[in-house]
Amino acid sequence: MDDWNDLRLVLAITRAGGLTGGAKTLGINHSTAFRRLNALEARIGVRLFERLPGGIYAPTTAGEHATLVAERMETETTSLGREIAGSDHRLTGRLRVTSSETLAYRLLTGELARFRAAHPGIEVELAIDNRILSLSRREADIALRVTRPKEPDLYGRKLADAAWTLYGAPALLARLKLPKKGNPADLGSLAAGPFIGWNSDAAGINAADWLAGLVAPGAIVYRANSLINQLQAAKAGIGLAVLPCYLGDLEDGIARALKSPIKALERELWIVTHVDLKGTARIRAFLDLVGEGLIARRKLFAGEGRRT
Repeated sequence: MDDWNDLRLVLAITRAGGLTGGAKTLGINHSTAFRRLNALEARIGVRLFERLPGGIYAPTTAGEHATLVAERMETETTSLGREIAGSDHRLTGRLRVTSSETLAYRLLTGELARFRAAHPGIEVELAIDNRILSLSRREADIALRVTRPKEPDLYGRKLADAAWTLYGAPALLARLKLPKKGNPADLGSLAAGPFIGWNSDAAGINAADWLAGLVAPGAIVYRANSLINQLQAAKAGIGLAVLPCYLGDLEDGIARALKSPIKALERELWIVTHVDLKGTARIRAFLDLVGEGLIARRKLFAGEGRRT
């Protein structure tokens, strides 16, 4: 197996757990990935994956060994790429940024427009993804995250504290007895709902876990895995939604159900890149311009920018 593309295919299939996901990772179609894998196994005379029901591809012992080799090669090549990019002092080229759906919808796009106006030679590619993409594997160059980076090879800067609270349509709020404070113990009759929640596979999302621990399942009358859809559902009067203040406070047709942010849901907004890339001109420019633009909205992020 002397072709790096063969190893990339094995690595992609292993990580995705199947041929379809692996093909998507590599930007090829399913049939191409199928032909390439079959040709590779025929050429080396060893089966690399067991084909299981449900489209699952489980690596054999040989497949696991090939995956380990592919990971080592990936680490070396991405490290070399970061070192080369880190010495690039040109304000040109592509910049891949990852952000949550809500931040991109409400605030980030305006900052990207300012950045593009200041640096027209830089092409920005925005990956809207609520997952944490790997900066070490160059899945993104810069990430906007609501958690402090823990990896030693990442460089980050805190931009703001991010507050959350409950929102609902004015007509719905008029029918409910609203508590005066934002503590869960003060929710009073709101605990009966109606609430808008997350899909059943949303375990681990802070706001989803908080809501699930606070109200009975029957109080949640609508579920969606998109906060933007939850926002629209709340505006339509379906129920109360737990939203970040920078999203809910600026939106017409919606108001706070709780006057104060919910302390248990507070997070930090960070802008993060790999340490090898922080000296790259286009990344440094993004950290400075977009970072300062978001810092200027600190009060909004913290739930202090509510319109009266």
